[in-house]
Amino acid sequence: MTSSNQQGKSKLQSKTAGWKYSSSVRYVLYGALIVMLYLSMSPKLLPETYDIAVGLPADKEILSPMDIPNTKATLKAQEEAAEKVGQIYSILPLRNEALVGQLLDRISRLNQDDQVSTDDKINIYREELPQRVKDHVQNFIMNNRSNSAYSATLFEEVTRKVDEQQYSISEETFIKIPRLTAEDINEMKPVAADIVARLMTDQIVDAQTARAKVAEMVSTSSLSKRTSREVVQELARLAITANKFFDDEATKAAKVEARENTPTVYIKQGDVLIQKGEKISEEMYSLLEKNGLLKDEVNYWPQLGLILLSALMATGLILFMRQSQGVNRFKYNNSQFVMLLLILLITLLSLHITSILQNEQRPYMGYLAPVATGAMLITLLIDLSLAYTCSILLSIMASIILNVHQGQIFDFEFGLFALVISYASIFAIHKASQRSTLLKAGIMICLFGSLAVFSLIVIHNNGWAENGDTLLAIGFAIAGGLLTTILVIGLMPFFEVTFGILSALKLVELSNPNHPLLRKLLTETPGTYHHSVMVGNLSEAAAEAIGADGLLCRVGSYYHDIGKTKRPGYFIENQNNMENPHDFIDPKLSKSIIIAHARDGVDMQKEYKLPKPIRDIAEQHHGTTFLHYFYHKALAQAEEQGLEPDFTENDFRYPGPKAQSKEAAVVGIADSVEAAVRSLRKPTVEQVETMIEKIIKSRLDDHQFNECDLTMRELDLIAQTLKETVMGIFHSRIEYPDQIKKNKAIEEKDKGSAVNEPNTGLEQ
Repeated sequence: MTSSNQQGKSKLQSKTAGWKYSSSVRYVLYGALIVMLYLSMSPKLLPETYDIAVGLPADKEILSPMDIPNTKATLKAQEEAAEKVGQIYSILPLRNEALVGQLLDRISRLNQDDQVSTDDKINIYREELPQRVKDHVQNFIMNNRSNSAYSATLFEEVTRKVDEQQYSISEETFIKIPRLTAEDINEMKPVAADIVARLMTDQIVDAQTARAKVAEMVSTSSLSKRTSREVVQELARLAITANKFFDDEATKAAKVEARENTPTVYIKQGDVLIQKGEKISEEMYSLLEKNGLLKDEVNYWPQLGLILLSALMATGLILFMRQSQGVNRFKYNNSQFVMLLLILLITLLSLHITSILQNEQRPYMGYLAPVATGAMLITLLIDLSLAYTCSILLSIMASIILNVHQGQIFDFEFGLFALVISYASIFAIHKASQRSTLLKAGIMICLFGSLAVFSLIVIHNNGWAENGDTLLAIGFAIAGGLLTTILVIGLMPFFEVTFGILSALKLVELSNPNHPLLRKLLTETPGTYHHSVMVGNLSEAAAEAIGADGLLCRVGSYYHDIGKTKRPGYFIENQNNMENPHDFIDPKLSKSIIIAHARDGVDMQKEYKLPKPIRDIAEQHHGTTFLHYFYHKALAQAEEQGLEPDFTENDFRYPGPKAQSKEAAVVGIADSVEAAVRSLRKPTVEQVETMIEKIIKSRLDDHQFNECDLTMRELDLIAQTLKETVMGIFHSRIEYPDQIKKNKAIEEKDKGSAVNEPNTGLEQ
């Protein structure tokens, strides 16, 4: 391949890969994340709106999306509560026993006045005694005007009631009163006061009822004179008034309080508001309009709040991803972001599907949700720390989507359950090395999910709830764990193929010696197999030292020379007890055979459907390195034949591409180092160190690292790690010189040692 073709291919690869690190694409994906979160939460947090008109039939059944206040029913309930409030009466401490004492004192003084005739006394008593009762009541009213416990309407009722129930003393009594002596009056005072006091302790609405008891009480008194008993009886009846009066204002206030204390009547969520085909009434239209359920009367505040909430969640996740990148600015590229969005979408869809099975009577159905699916997939396919963060996000979403309670946005129980099983699943698989680990993770989810559900039930019910719902809730938690495992096992191949992801599980599977290609490599080219294993050990250590994927390097090394199985005898590690065929063929043909093993390896890997990162290592581990030996051999032959060379150095280079990733570059270096060090018969630390430095410097000078993001510091770490790792390796392999000399003796020596490929020795 010419240099211009190489440059064109590199530009094309850079262009196609550019979207993965494009800021514009990342902003689009950020917006997509906000939209996804908004749409996921909107069915639970935003009510549905309807396009209806008064008088027209509804084209579908309209259910209440939430608890809606029913104004009409509430007013009816308030009126019923007010009607149940009886009349409120107030009891006044009138102290009528003092009144009867005052009446007798007046009688005593007037009876002792000899200047007033008996007839005048009778007339005075006829007018004054009833008036004194009225004055007594009015004095009480005047003294209590400022008392907030009594209203003006109450005092009006008192005046009206006292006047209405006023007692009329008989004329015969007025005639008898002037005849009473001072001794009679003194004897009558305590008896009259006692009778009035005893009767007024009762709550009296109708004075006539209490007055009817006076005669019996007088007859059992200590009074012996008939006149005294008759006068006391009449005066006591006069002094007795009602003391319990209807309080209109208190009654109204009680009715108002009853109305205010009446709880609002709600149309429950899920109740039918309007049947399909039912005509829309003015009242129902007004109800929907008042609650923002009409499309032409949309309340945008809840939507704004939900957008802000979605943006906060998405921003938190993005900031974590940016902070986690650290020195490696491409830790999370846009391809991984797309995969993350797809994983979140699948998990959120599973939550919504589960929520369809829920209602207030069966909230435990939410425990069936495979919410840990997202945490497991992110752990296996992207990053462990990101999985922990996304678990928190998905737990919040679960507490919203699986919430069946009205009046609250989040359901703590489902949020805690989701967080527990997500963290349990991450802990179970973060070091997964085989597919069976997923089954173990499923068991962990079942166990911890059941414990979480049981603990919540015990706390909520203050003990074990003896009903079927408890066992059902635990059963659904166990079923959810099994469903999560099934989903993860089913989705893993999809993500691995679609995004070219090589999970740790897939890599471990590919490293199995029983894989057809590795078995073929072992049986047909045992030397190459051993070389590949050693390269795997070296590259894994070097990759881990710089933070690259060590497991990918190891497995990629196992397959990087699989193309040699097509012509195994042309590679020195497989030439046991046989002549080197390169000694007998044209160097151009040798070059073609050597170069072809990279392309052949890629074709074989495609046939067996190996993932692209593994194929890339096989294709890129040589880059565009130069085959020095065959080039100089071809020059020597042309010189011997006296011909001008019809080839250039570019004709003796690998077609590339150069290493596009750190892993491909590391495998290429480890491949050369392993071959070079095995050629040293008695390697020393200085020799190994010098050899590694020359190999890395040779590739660096040849611009083989220009298309991957290896830094000089990382190259130093690779060199140091390789030196420490290869010191125990002793293999018999030819060390090629930096430049094939024209000296015949040296050339014959190099030819006799047999050619392998240009990644051995210092030929890089």
